[in-house]
Parts: sequence; structure tokens; C-alpha cells
Amino acid sequence: MDEPDLIDRAKQGDVAAFNTLVLTYQEAVYNYAVYVAGDADIAADATQDAFISAYKKLNSFRDGNFKAWLMRIARNKCLDQLRKRQRHPQPSLDEMTEDNESLSILASSTPGPESRHEESELLDAVGQCLDALPEEQRTTVVLRDVEGFEYAEIGQILSVSLGTVKSRINRARRRMQDCLQDVMELLPDRYRLHSDVI
Repeated sequence: MDEPDLIDRAKQGDVAAFNTLVLTYQEAVYNYAVYVAGDADIAADATQDAFISAYKKLNSFRDGNFKAWLMRIARNKCLDQLRKRQRHPQPSLDEMTEDNESLSILASSTPGPESRHEESELLDAVGQCLDALPEEQRTTVVLRDVEGFEYAEIGQILSVSLGTVKSRINRARRRMQDCLQDVMELLPDRYRLHSDVI
């Protein structure tokens, strides 16, 4: 995929080129939105809003990291959706389940029902610990450890300094480690820390 060419063509009104960009990034944007919003329905709405907004603002995009630009828009749309729903709360009909695609990146490809059950327990524990993080720490650590962005890119997405990014990631990782230690006895044996001392 020649991303710069697709962007140039999309800027000139080529809808097919923009649709190619959407297909390339929609899963990553949605998964990120799930982590930011903590709700699959909000994430779906925010993802749709993000791509509509990106299309309208495409001419304002200058050379740079297109994916980071999209993520910044998606984060803002998530926050907009959350504010909107806080003003007009709606009962949720669907709860996030263990089939949540946003956590599939953490799942092992090891087959078998026992392995799938263990993976499910681990994903639940990680998900609970992620949910317990403050929003700015959760967003930052997901961008780094799940989406694989560099520190500078995260700073661009979140509009914060490099030092702030590093600080948030450090704090989030420590809190995740503490949280996972608290639930370690609930995890399958292969995920527990063991001491070599007898």
C-alpha cells in the first residue's frame, strides 16, 4: 500500500482511496477506542465519527504519521461520546464479553479448551486491571504496549510532552503489575511468578 499516494488521491476526492485507508486502519482505531472508552458501543460510534471527521479534515493533514493523526481524532471522538452519554445516560444492553476483539491481540494461538479457558482468565484479569487505571494512563499504555506506537508518536496523539508520556507509561505499568499480583492466585499456574528458592 502506498499510503502517501492514497492520501493524496483521497484529498482530491477519490473516495475509493479513502476507503482503502479506512479498511487499513479501522480495526486498530476501533480497538484503541474500546480501550479509551471502555465500552464497545461507544467505541463503534466514536470510530465511525473519527473516520467521518478525518475525511472532512483530510486537507488539513500534512506529512507525518497518518495512523497517529487518526488515533488522535479517535481519542477526541471517544471523549466526545463519553461526555455526551454522561449528559444523557442510556442503559447498556450489551456487556463486553470474553469474545471482545480488542483483547484478541493478547490471546495465544495455543489450541484446546483448557488453554482457551486459561487465556480467558488471563484476559479477564488484564482487562480488569486496565479498566482500573486512570483514563490517561490506560490510554497511554495501550498506545505503547498494545498498538506499538513510539513515545514521540504517543505524545503527538495525546498532545502531551515526551516526559509526560514516559511518566504515564511508568505509572501505568507499575499499577498493572501491582493489580496483576493481587489476582495472581486466580490465574493459571503458567502465568504466576515463581520463586526458585525452596
